[in-house]
Parts: sequence; C-alpha cells; structure tokens
Amino acid sequence: MERYRTYSSHLKEIYGEKVYKLPVNLPVTCPNRMDGDGCSFCGGAGTGFEAMDAQIPVREQLEKTKEKIKKKYHAKKFIAYFQNYTNTFLPLEQFHSYLLEAAQTEDIVGISISTRPDCITEDYLEAIKKIADAYHLKITLEYGLQTVNYHTLKNIGRGHTLAEYINAVLMTAPYGFEICTHIILNLPGDDLEDCIETAKILSALPVQIVKLHSLYIPKGSRLYEEYEHGKITLCSKEEYIKRLVTFVCYVRKDMVIERLFSRVPKEDASFSNWGVSWWKLRDLFEEKMEGNGYQQGCKCDYLNGAALHRWRIR
Repeated sequence: MERYRTYSSHLKEIYGEKVYKLPVNLPVTCPNRMDGDGCSFCGGAGTGFEAMDAQIPVREQLEKTKEKIKKKYHAKKFIAYFQNYTNTFLPLEQFHSYLLEAAQTEDIVGISISTRPDCITEDYLEAIKKIADAYHLKITLEYGLQTVNYHTLKNIGRGHTLAEYINAVLMTAPYGFEICTHIILNLPGDDLEDCIETAKILSALPVQIVKLHSLYIPKGSRLYEEYEHGKITLCSKEEYIKRLVTFVCYVRKDMVIERLFSRVPKEDASFSNWGVSWWKLRDLFEEKMEGNGYQQGCKCDYLNGAALHRWRIR
C-alpha cells in the first residue's frame, strides 16, 4: 500500500505504462544571476547534472538520451524535461522553437518546463498551449518556490517573494497545465512550522505536483562559503525526516509527490543528504510513515471552512 501518491504511479495512471523524463539543456541563464550571484545554493552550473551541453540541438539531446533509456529500461514513452536554469528566460520566438523541436521528436508524450515564478507571462503560456494542442502533449510547468518563508527567501537571495509564486500559479491554472512546485524542506532559517505552512499554501492553490528536495550545497556557491566558515547550521537527518513526514501529512491527498530527496553526484557537493544514500533515507521516511499509521493528507483538515466543520456550525 502506498502511503503517498508517487510520481511514477501518477504517470502510469495517465499513460498506462512507465514514462521517463529526458533532461534537456538550453543555452539560457537566470535573471537572478544577471542581477547578482543568484540563489545562495546555486553553484553556477545549475541543476542539469545529467543533461548534455546546451549547444547540442534539442532533438539530438533527446534522441541520444532516449536511446540509452530505451536500451536499459525498454521504455517507449518519454517526457522532454527542460530542466536547467530558467527556461522561459529566453526570447519568446527562441523558446518556442526549442519547444517545437521537442514536440516533433518521436515518442515524446509530454513536456516539463522548469522556470521561476517571476519569469512567466500570458504570451509564453499561450505559446506553450498552442504546441500542446497541436501535438497532443501534456505540459507541466515547474515553478521553483523552495519555501513560503519570505525571510528565508530573502536570505538565500531568491530574488522573488511568495506573491510572485502565487501570481504565477493563478496565471497558469486556467490553461490546464499541470503545476509542479519545487520545495526545499531544510533551508537554513526554516523550521517545522515553515514546512507545515508551505504544505498548507500549496494545498490551498491549484497545484498538482510537489517536488521535494533535501538541501545540497554545491562547491563554489555562496552557501558553500557560509557552510565552510560555520555561519549556517543545517538540521540533522532525523529532523529532516520529521519535516518530510509532517509535510506529507499536511499536504492534500490528491497531490502528487515527485521526489523526497535531492540526488546529486557526491563530487559536486560539499554537503548532500548527510552522507547517506537517498534510498536509505527513503526507507527511513517510509518506516516513520508506516510506524505511525500516517497517510498523505491525514492532517489536511484546514481547508474549506475548517472551523465550521470542526464546530458543526452550518
């Protein structure tokens, strides 16, 4: 019995079989890096560890990665994942041409676009919608929020607040795209209450997927300097598991949980997952959920006039 809605099960429900994401790297940066050094946890190379060089054409990137996955897993259906940096921080025509390349690649059934909540407009959403309709593709917009704590957002140099995220979600929802939100549960300065409030706000919005990350600290990042000089304190492995379990209990039952922990090459980070493999951490999480009899959403009792229901006032 699954105690939370996994992304793999979600894709099987839609496509009837296992579907794999193929990372795509575009020649793009981030407005936060244009204005300064970017987020404190960004090491400069972004997050596309498995992606190819951005100068390689999109279709070639997809075809090469697809062949590897096909041989290894006998996969038949794929999602083109525009992963690294801020993918809508491109001129609209150029962005559209990259999407078109992906849409016209054989066996691509969906496109996932990772971006910032302050880098989306109706023009971009309209362009995405046209391609989705023309090629019958399922589209997911992945917005990096990280936390709802605006003090923490400021401290990590995120460059936007909660308002921009809410605006992006409400702007995107009418188009019918899936909305995925990236969250880091152990940012310096955040605590358990921040995890609960983050779960509540996501649950109150038209968000279908959440991708959870455990903080990793890339070498060369500003956070790396702070970590090496003892200027920040990171929570323990046990505390992270507690936050993760709590978040899953408070988030809506129907929300898909795509990931529980970050997965990065050890050589690229000075800190990652307390030196423990992600699957061992997953086992600890699942043991905690099962041991307490928890299910996703078991504490999601705060929406839709909760006080009226609690006091039976109607």
